[in-house]
Amino acid sequence: MASSASPATGPSEEFRYPGNRLGLPEDGSGSVGTWGRRLLALLIDWLLAGLIASALTGRPMWAGGNNYSLMHTTAFFAMSAILVGLAGSTIGHRLFGLRVAPVRDSQTYAGPPGLLAGIIRTLLICLLIPAVIFDRERRGLHDLAAKTIVVRR
Repeated sequence: MASSASPATGPSEEFRYPGNRLGLPEDGSGSVGTWGRRLLALLIDWLLAGLIASALTGRPMWAGGNNYSLMHTTAFFAMSAILVGLAGSTIGHRLFGLRVAPVRDSQTYAGPPGLLAGIIRTLLICLLIPAVIFDRERRGLHDLAAKTIVVRR
């Protein structure tokens, strides 16, 4: 007695890998960036912002302090918002082969997301909580609010 199984449909079939619902490839160029690359890129950007803050405050990174912390966060915000908004990636993203792509109507586009998206995305990253709450597409609340996704170059 043979039975024919019909393919599964619904939400579980729709999601096969991060990015497939947006038309992105499973791996290689244009696929969703991995957590490791994204975390390393964030670390590089945070360290670069620390170096900028050290140069502006005249204090070493390890000394800390209220003025240094505010300058560090301000440098990170300015650097990330401008570079993501206008160039599509930060220095850390470029070093690890990533870029931030705009998402409109469930499709990704090649150009930079725009300054407003860069500002929204970076502001929410600075708040931290939106960056650690994410969906199956590996898009954090910061990416959802800015209508962006991090993909491989």
